[in-house]
Amino acid sequence: MSAQNVKKENAGAVQDSTSNPESAAGSVAAVDPRLLVREQGFAGYLTEFKRRIRGGELGTMPVIAGLVVIWIIFQSLNSGFLTAGNLTAMSITMVGTGLIAVGIVFVLLLGEIDLSVGSVSGVAGAFSAVLSVNHGVNDWLAILIAIVTCLVIGAIHGFFFARLGAPAFAVTLAGLLFWQGFMLQILGDNGTINLNPDGGIVKLTTYYFSDVAVGYGLALVTVVLFFLSSYSDARRRKAADVPSRPLSEIILRTVLLAVLAFAVAIMLNQYKGTPLALVVFLALVVLTDFVLRRTPYGRKVFALGGSVEASRRAGINVTMIRISVFGIAGAFAGAGGLFLASKIATANQGAGTGDLLMNSIAAAVIGGVSLFGGRGRTWHALLGVLVISSIQNGLALEGVASPVQYMITGAVLLATVVIDSVTRKTQKSAGRA
Repeated sequence: MSAQNVKKENAGAVQDSTSNPESAAGSVAAVDPRLLVREQGFAGYLTEFKRRIRGGELGTMPVIAGLVVIWIIFQSLNSGFLTAGNLTAMSITMVGTGLIAVGIVFVLLLGEIDLSVGSVSGVAGAFSAVLSVNHGVNDWLAILIAIVTCLVIGAIHGFFFARLGAPAFAVTLAGLLFWQGFMLQILGDNGTINLNPDGGIVKLTTYYFSDVAVGYGLALVTVVLFFLSSYSDARRRKAADVPSRPLSEIILRTVLLAVLAFAVAIMLNQYKGTPLALVVFLALVVLTDFVLRRTPYGRKVFALGGSVEASRRAGINVTMIRISVFGIAGAFAGAGGLFLASKIATANQGAGTGDLLMNSIAAAVIGGVSLFGGRGRTWHALLGVLVISSIQNGLALEGVASPVQYMITGAVLLATVVIDSVTRKTQKSAGRA
């Protein structure tokens, strides 16, 4: 929409308000402020940025700023932190926790919690190892069966919560204990099953696309698909006469993404190449982000997180959405557990224990997903796990003990929750909640 059209609509609104004062406010509000912002160019975006800050709409800015600070600090302490080898190793290590965090995002969007994901991830690793090593099942088939099993486990939790009305906290806490015991049971007396070092499960984290063309090709495909998707969306919105991004903004965003994507590709190719684990993780993040933002199912999840009663009155099947969300969380917990087992080439009694549950939930929250439901994206899980992995990796390089790592991670989580709470209060005071 051009500036001339905006001015005409505003003029019409003023004329209507003169003849009918009661409709003045509604007429002026019909013009989306984003249209005016984009007509003003850079100054308009600066004004919009200031408005968002005053309104508490911080988005991912604190996370990105914090990540930059973390990297600067650790690089100044150890010149090996930002090397290709260390960053590649860190990207593989974070995949298991990151996948579990992606599933947690779905649950948090409902304003609920799932405490069983750590134990469920352990079940996936143990179950796939038993099938593959003890019973000779094809590794890839064992992987598929393990993920489907975890999906069913999550759906069972969702059934008790959604259909029978049991609190999600209590149901998943019981699941944490039950599935931990189940994992120990299927592992047997030995408690450890070593995976085939040349098998498919281990290759999840050891396989690299060594050809440099793969990394650059994936970066190029990502940039092209982003541009085409953004451009198509803008044209569709413009045709519907609703606010849309101008071509100049789409090009700027595409250039920024291209710089980031090719920088990552260059970094990975300086070591062993592009890790399969990272490719799978990023592909699943993109897929789940598309599901949440571009499909009716995703809109129902957000609606349910905003208001259960309103969603029910709108005709949304609340029970099925809740069951499916917990099923998704279970499936991603299983996928994460497989990558964690692959990383150590073993399924053992320690799987799914320790700080895994804490880190998975913390990654989603630190990345920007609200604990109060209704706000968040799967990209936030990626940002959050990157922050946690960077802190743990940097502290490990400095030889800092695990207790200190726990305390620092806990402090970062607390700061994030405080920011989230303050942001919501600011938005309410600004009338934007």
